[in-house]
Amino acid sequence: MTIGEAIRAAAERLAATSDTARLDAELLMAHLEGVSRSELLLYRLREPAPPGFAALVERRMTHEPVAYITGRQEFCGLPLRVTPATLIPRGDSETLVEAALALKPDALRVLDLGTGSGALLLAVLAHCGAAQGVGLDRSEAALDVARSNAESLGLRPQARFETGDWHAAGWADDLGTFDLVLCNPPYVEADAALDRQVQAFEPASALFAGPEGLDDYRVLIPQLRALMNPGAGAILEIGANQADAVAALADAAGFSTELRRDLAGRARALVLRVRTT
Repeated sequence: MTIGEAIRAAAERLAATSDTARLDAELLMAHLEGVSRSELLLYRLREPAPPGFAALVERRMTHEPVAYITGRQEFCGLPLRVTPATLIPRGDSETLVEAALALKPDALRVLDLGTGSGALLLAVLAHCGAAQGVGLDRSEAALDVARSNAESLGLRPQARFETGDWHAAGWADDLGTFDLVLCNPPYVEADAALDRQVQAFEPASALFAGPEGLDDYRVLIPQLRALMNPGAGAILEIGANQADAVAALADAAGFSTELRRDLAGRARALVLRVRTT
């Protein structure tokens, strides 16, 4: 069987599991071959299918995300390592990076709270050559992933990653202040019905935040001001229906807010700045 034939057969099987069956099959094959998807489609389809592909397809049939099978996910053009210890970075979250770079392209200090794979922080640092960044996470396993991503991208001199939990007393005492604060906190409602590949495989501690999905915002937002330099901005990812609720929490803490939408037009991020009047 050729690679092209194996991909077609896998896509037919995966159609019952995935809305992106053909793409999934191509990505799994490219991973196994150690080439880009483009090279695979242009030059490899008539070559013999390699052993091991069926095993990867079987894993995907259980709804395991492709990114966890391959251990890789692209974000803002950066190839990132991911593991089940981290959320899989999604294209929608690039809205936060775009907002950060538009707000403070000359930022010198950047903080990423709940950094996970380091995706947000590393994407901003890749575009702010003079910036230094700090990524905090309560998961040591996630921090190991973030450090390895910084190393592979050549950003290790600009980024440091530390254990931190905004629910703990004194967690921010030694951090100093920043020009940009980024955060994609847990914001999913506790009883939300999620896609199986998310519910069963991605870390629940990074997803769920109480009955309304607002528990972490309630804890974090009142603490942000002490972390921000004059003129700084904080950018928070939000759920599609949470803009008003999170904006109200920010207003009560003395912030003005601006909404940013993702490419699908959904509410995706709030930009917070200290209110001056």
